[in-house]
Amino acid sequence: MMKFRKANQGDISSIVHMIADDDLGSKRENFQSPLPKEYLEAFERINSDANQELIVVENDITEIIGTLQLSFIQYLTYRGGIRAQIEAVRIRKDHRGLGIGKTMFTWAINRAKERNAHLLQLTTDKQRPQAIKFYEDLGFKSTHEGMKMHFE
Repeated sequence: MMKFRKANQGDISSIVHMIADDDLGSKRENFQSPLPKEYLEAFERINSDANQELIVVENDITEIIGTLQLSFIQYLTYRGGIRAQIEAVRIRKDHRGLGIGKTMFTWAINRAKERNAHLLQLTTDKQRPQAIKFYEDLGFKSTHEGMKMHFE
């Protein structure tokens, strides 16, 4: 049995550990103890924004085994529609391959619908072919070409 709940400040270390625990994350994150203050400040901004939901997933013994962030973006197109964006989906390394990701996406899809979003979108790094296949198997379609501009 998995429990989905809004993250609290005590969860930040577990969340950052999961997002740093892969080849790409380890290059851009700074997981250490104590955590750098930037993570705590970011959590406070996320937590105070009604259009942001940082979620943790617990197993039956209340260990955090997954995380995701949903952002709800209001815009004028689609007759003033709401777009849900899912980011930072991670599953603890020792729990991967057990179907948890599919359960997390089912939850996120339902949550986006509850918030009256007309679509759920995501981006994924092209260096993650297994993730791309996973998203396609869930029904996500590659409909647009995404582009980013990083600032240093």
